[in-house]
Amino acid sequence: MRLVLHHEASAELAAAAEWYERQGSGLGDALLDDVTKALVAIAESPRTWPRMPRGYRGVRRFVLARFPYGVVYVERPDHLLVAAIAHTSREPGYWRNRLRGPA
Repeated sequence: MRLVLHHEASAELAAAAEWYERQGSGLGDALLDDVTKALVAIAESPRTWPRMPRGYRGVRRFVLARFPYGVVYVERPDHLLVAAIAHTSREPGYWRNRLRGPA
């Protein structure tokens, strides 16, 4: 299925990759590689990953193994909307308004 990244999710990913690259050479690229693999897996089988708890209707999250980030997405009739590349320990649900509008 076709993936659409919300523009704010793209910005989050770029900022996180930059931060990790400052922490150690190659870490930013490693994060980008992990997210890319996650996006491919999600596109191939979007219903594999669990739905988020109550209050996040239809929203699923793929949690990365190496980095403390999750790919937050929702299935639409013609595409998958990636609402956030969200840090797992910060501000739960801050991305909710992204589910309503265009990417």
